[in-house]
Amino acid sequence: MAQGTVQVTHTGTSRWRRRTGEYASLTAALEAAGDGDVLTVAPGTYRENLVVQRGVTLRGPEGSPGSVRIAPVDGVPLTVRASAVVQDLHIEGQDSAAPALLVEDGAPELTDIRVMTRSAAGIEVRGGARPTLRRCTVDNAGGIGIAVLDGGGGVFEECEVVAAGQSGVAVRGGGHPRLERCRVHHTSGAGLSVTGEYSGLEAVGCEVYEVKGAGVQITARATAHLTDCAVHRTTSDGVTLDTDAVLTLADCRIHDIPENAIDLRSRSVLTLTRSTVREFGRNGLSVWDPGTRVDANQCEIHDSTGDYPAVWVSDGATAVLESCRVHDVPDALFVLDRGSRVDVIDSDLTQVRNTAVSVSDGATAQLDDVRIREAATGAWFRDHGSGGVLADCTVDGTQTGVIVTKGADPTIERCTVTSPAEAGFYVSAGGRGTFQRCKVVGSGGYGFHVLDGCRTTLKRCRTERCARGGYEFAEDGPLVEECTSDESASVRPAAPEAAVQTATQSAGLLGAVPEPRVTEQPPARPAPEPSRSSKAVLGELDTLVGLESVKREVRALTDMIEVGRRRQEAGLKAASVRRHLVFTGSPGTGKTTVARLYGEILASLGVLERGHLVEVSRVDLVGEHIGSTAIRTQEAFEKARGGVLFIDEAYALSPEDSGRDFGREAIDTLVKLMEDHREAVVVIVAGYTEEMNRFLSVNPGVASRFSRTITFGDYDAEELLRIVEQQAEEHEYTLGTGTTEALLKYFTAIPKGPTFGNGRTARQTFEAMVERHAGRVAQVMAPSTDDLTLLYPEDLPELAQDAARPA
Repeated sequence: MAQGTVQVTHTGTSRWRRRTGEYASLTAALEAAGDGDVLTVAPGTYRENLVVQRGVTLRGPEGSPGSVRIAPVDGVPLTVRASAVVQDLHIEGQDSAAPALLVEDGAPELTDIRVMTRSAAGIEVRGGARPTLRRCTVDNAGGIGIAVLDGGGGVFEECEVVAAGQSGVAVRGGGHPRLERCRVHHTSGAGLSVTGEYSGLEAVGCEVYEVKGAGVQITARATAHLTDCAVHRTTSDGVTLDTDAVLTLADCRIHDIPENAIDLRSRSVLTLTRSTVREFGRNGLSVWDPGTRVDANQCEIHDSTGDYPAVWVSDGATAVLESCRVHDVPDALFVLDRGSRVDVIDSDLTQVRNTAVSVSDGATAQLDDVRIREAATGAWFRDHGSGGVLADCTVDGTQTGVIVTKGADPTIERCTVTSPAEAGFYVSAGGRGTFQRCKVVGSGGYGFHVLDGCRTTLKRCRTERCARGGYEFAEDGPLVEECTSDESASVRPAAPEAAVQTATQSAGLLGAVPEPRVTEQPPARPAPEPSRSSKAVLGELDTLVGLESVKREVRALTDMIEVGRRRQEAGLKAASVRRHLVFTGSPGTGKTTVARLYGEILASLGVLERGHLVEVSRVDLVGEHIGSTAIRTQEAFEKARGGVLFIDEAYALSPEDSGRDFGREAIDTLVKLMEDHREAVVVIVAGYTEEMNRFLSVNPGVASRFSRTITFGDYDAEELLRIVEQQAEEHEYTLGTGTTEALLKYFTAIPKGPTFGNGRTARQTFEAMVERHAGRVAQVMAPSTDDLTLLYPEDLPELAQDAARPA
């Protein structure tokens, strides 16, 4: 029953048909009204479910905004199915299964509408509706603020979601609205949520804040374009993309985020232009999974509030940063995992507390014209398979300019390191690297410091004003060509000249340096690959944590091959040994390491010529065009000739929904090559157990060539603890009182789902502890040796933050 009257002005094509009437209810007035009629509603509360099906104007009285309340007991208070004009109404709904304002058709104009409700949605637009909403507000503690569904669209200008029990704005089912100068805040779900193929959102000049969840969430093939928007003060990530989502951010500001400012996964693509990311608790950019990609241009990432890298790229993802600035962060850029790649062009990485660029686990980084300043380490290529190119870069004011360790093999070209405290370029622990036309000026230690007989190549490099000397090489050191120093005319290892040598780097990041000792530099010669006995390699295998069943399997294979060789020497027949292997198990359980050692063992027994390891995945073998896959597979096989071809995630070559996928061609080519060149290459395929079983069933010739499967079990908590203890010993740290027990409890409690990192989790936990230890000890004015070396339980990362992904 209405508490007022409705005045209807009827208008037609002729002024003689103009008339005015009053109705006791809105329903009656709407039934009587025709297209073009104006319905002016008297102040009051109307307990009616209204349906507007003609092109009328429905409005409250002038000068009394909000005086007309549409508030039925249940159902949809107002449904619009025509190109009507609705303005100055206050709508209240109580039905948790229905929206308060539903727009189903036409292109209506809704202005100054206030929705205060506990409905499924405050405003819902669906179907072919294309409304224009201006200065409308939604307060819906029970559900979604604004929902655009099933192909709906429209324009929202200067609208505001002041509260929502779920998402502030939700788009799905092919909806595609445009938001202009809107505000969304105090929501219990995502601020803006777009999901599903063909769903999209365009936002210009909007603000999302005070959100209990992600600020912007784009998933499941949806797309969004945000221009001049701000996202801040969320309780979760600022922006998240998942499962083939596509997002463009231009001139946007993401800040005051406790978790990741921007997080992408599962083949999502982000284009970031002239945008700022600051004050984030975890990563500024977090990029995961093969096919996931970020292209950032003229962006700034700075002022991290946590202890994590500003840019994190892993699991085969790609990031491109061009003309960007990253500063005032713990670490600038971490890229890890084989297949992951980062390209940084014409950018600045400054005021970095730890490492500006870290490349590990087989990842690749390409830096062109990058300026690194005020960092502990400029760039660190950490381990086997990690590499890339640094070209025309400058590194200034660091402890160490560039570090290469544990088999990493980058190319450094035309780079200059100025005023490092310890060394310009430091290579140790089997690191490689090629340095061409590089320069070190004003080092507090050495210019180039190469330890442990690392097979590094230096060409046309130069050092100036280095406190300890321009070049420091261990015996059997690098290959040096046309390198010079201001201390001597040139550096020529082939000549019997004296050279300063030492075993370790100067005091600081990588340990203490003893007094220099003067020895005679040996003549330059190509350094052959070291040939260890099978006993020595098996000894290294035994030092690996856990993997007892794996060690037994490898020893059994070794014994079979060795006895077979001896039988042949005695003129007896040798049993046929299937050398090709299947490695199954979770990531991070040591499969690559064991494959490398297996190759060394076969080389020591004379089964393989070199025993080197070539790692590939689907992206290295499968081409985009007919015929290119066979070429790529043959090239990979040739690189591995005389050694081991290690195919990680081999099941990706035979996806379940393969259709016309070229992965099958790679498998067929590989099987033929294995048959034609039986003695030349050992092939190891690796991956999850269930997926590998499917892979072996695809091609009849595959299973017969991989007759032995070695399963790598997950590490238990005690084994993960042992890995941390090894890391601590290697880096000269000690676990303090209670830390061992705390680590056991931590590794027991951490969730171990399908993406659990295993050994990598242990290493990353140790790195996180070292970072937190540094933050603690940095506040001590005169730290003792114990202060500098002891790790305590409080240095452990918080489980709630790191359970899903230690960093």
